[in-house]
Amino acid sequence: MNWLMVVCGAVVGAPLRYLTDRAVQARHDSVFPWGTFTVNVTGCLVLGLLTGAATHIQLLLGTGLCGALTTYSTLSYETLRLAETGARVQAALNVAVSVTAGLAAAFAGAALAGR
Repeated sequence: MNWLMVVCGAVVGAPLRYLTDRAVQARHDSVFPWGTFTVNVTGCLVLGLLTGAATHIQLLLGTGLCGALTTYSTLSYETLRLAETGARVQAALNVAVSVTAGLAAAFAGAALAGR
């Protein structure tokens, strides 16, 4: 049953990631990967909110949905591409801002869930 909860969440999270990434990136004329940044921070916020939730909800929304929605492998790839094209400042900012905002979103989600 646990694996089914993860799969169901991922079925929603993966297309949501792609569509959100494309929609956000289309609105920015920048080499910075705003779409990936948005889905990763959003996923961190949702995971923070789910911290105290029941196990089946954590599996469905945390592991399944957020696991498919967020993509730190894409963050790594886009950072490498920025660095390779000479945009080293944007590459460093991508890592620093993404990790900082992700942690802040997770703490904010946990704090909101605790209320």
